[in-house]
Amino acid sequence: MLVELLVENFAVADRVRVRLHAGLNVLSGETGSGKSLIVDSLGLLFGGRASAEVVRSGAERARIAGIFEAVRTTELVTLLEGAGLEMEDGELLVEREILSSGKSRAFVGSRAVSAGFLKELQPFLGDIHGQHDQQRLFSAVEQRAMLDEFAGNEAVLEKVGTLWNSLRAAEGELRQLEEREQEMLRQRDVWSFQKQEIEAADLKPGEDVSLDQELRVLANVVKLKEQAGGAFEALQEGPESAMSVLKVAIKRIMELRRIDESLDGVLETLRSAEVSIDDATRELSRYLGKLEADPGRLQFVEGRIGEVDKLRRKYGHTVEEILAFYDQVCADLSLVEGADERRDYLKKQVAKLRDEYQKAAADLTAKRKKAAGKLDQKVEGELKDLNMERSRFVISVQEAEWSVAGMDDVRFLISTNLGEEPKPLEKVASGGELSRLALALKVSLAAKGGRTMVFDEVDAGIGGSAAEQVGKKLKMLAEKNQLLCVTHLAQIAAFGDHHYSVSKKELKGRTHSVVEELDGEARVKEVARMIGGQRLTDEAVRYAEQLIEMGSAI
Repeated sequence: MLVELLVENFAVADRVRVRLHAGLNVLSGETGSGKSLIVDSLGLLFGGRASAEVVRSGAERARIAGIFEAVRTTELVTLLEGAGLEMEDGELLVEREILSSGKSRAFVGSRAVSAGFLKELQPFLGDIHGQHDQQRLFSAVEQRAMLDEFAGNEAVLEKVGTLWNSLRAAEGELRQLEEREQEMLRQRDVWSFQKQEIEAADLKPGEDVSLDQELRVLANVVKLKEQAGGAFEALQEGPESAMSVLKVAIKRIMELRRIDESLDGVLETLRSAEVSIDDATRELSRYLGKLEADPGRLQFVEGRIGEVDKLRRKYGHTVEEILAFYDQVCADLSLVEGADERRDYLKKQVAKLRDEYQKAAADLTAKRKKAAGKLDQKVEGELKDLNMERSRFVISVQEAEWSVAGMDDVRFLISTNLGEEPKPLEKVASGGELSRLALALKVSLAAKGGRTMVFDEVDAGIGGSAAEQVGKKLKMLAEKNQLLCVTHLAQIAAFGDHHYSVSKKELKGRTHSVVEELDGEARVKEVARMIGGQRLTDEAVRYAEQLIEMGSAI
């Protein structure tokens, strides 16, 4: 239930705050007064598209906030928890901001969410039924959805959808396998050769890098020995070597230390350098010991590099890329070799899934046909109460192509004249008849209750006794649901449990929308205005009082 609605800088409304109630809430006003303000605001809270045009002139942003009381169901809790949200005392604060730039932001419980999330949340809060929604009645998809809602087919629909998606996936893989089979067979010989060629090379990861390094060493042994030997001599051998000079320096510092012990640090540093030079010379000695010309090894390394280069030209720039190519070739060959087995498995899987889908879809069809018989009788009964007693309403459930929603074509058919065969809605129903049919369906589908239902111009194309019957139906529907009804007919407004007037006023050169809850005499005057226009006559006032009294007695 919508408890409170706040609208700021939206269209011509600078700030409107409305406290709403359970039951039937009626909104009325003159043409152009902005009666759709509430409907359009709720549409945005339910995830509707926003645009900069709705922002009041001169304002930086428009803001809409609604406090909803919602039934704490498992589905709602799961949705909220998935977004890191929770209800507070059974209430949800839903907000929408539209900036003058056209960008919009949405919030639930003061936490930012997407407009898409608001659309997911909308079914738990309420829905809007207007003239645009009446056109949805012409959609076979919408008609099927309404029948499934009435039948409570959620579980079997999910099962059918899951089986359908699995079936499509298996059929797609089988089709792809069969289409690729000839090509894969032609490629098998090529892949086998590539696999054998790479296997024969017995490559090791990083081998190309290590071979290049070894080749540089083997090709430069003479130069390396010459340079390494020179370094060794400079460090260790001869009177001018680093080690000889360092020993002289150490000896002199030791003599100086006998006089001045402050040179201990210098002596320690020199001895450390002596150890380092000694370590370096030992390493150079070992290095020189390994530097021997090996023409045989050089020839092998050059040949191995040539072998690797040949593979790199074909299969990859590095050994790692060649090995990755090898893994892919092995996978392709495995796929070819296992194609027959995989094809047989897929054929069995497709047959199994087709059988399971057909059984589940047949179960869905049976449930739909059973529910159709109940729903069309229920709708016919509602239509009789709406002065369409000669109408016949039939729900046709016929076989159709298999789909994610089963194998049924669901159509709503109606005959509004005695003796005429029922035909599709778009070929028979007038605007007024369609309005009443839409209401009859809403009443029939709203048995569970507990939602906010918004009716915008549900009285389009009707009047007189039909309007009175529509008012009664709305009153009845409001026993279990909160209803917000925008109307221009006094016969409907009189049935309201709560009545709001929407008007425009000028203040300081600007137009402002005002929403006022009416009671007592103010309500009588508004209903009288709806009957006779701005000039209130005694007759209109008395008739308004009678209508309100009659509506209150229901």
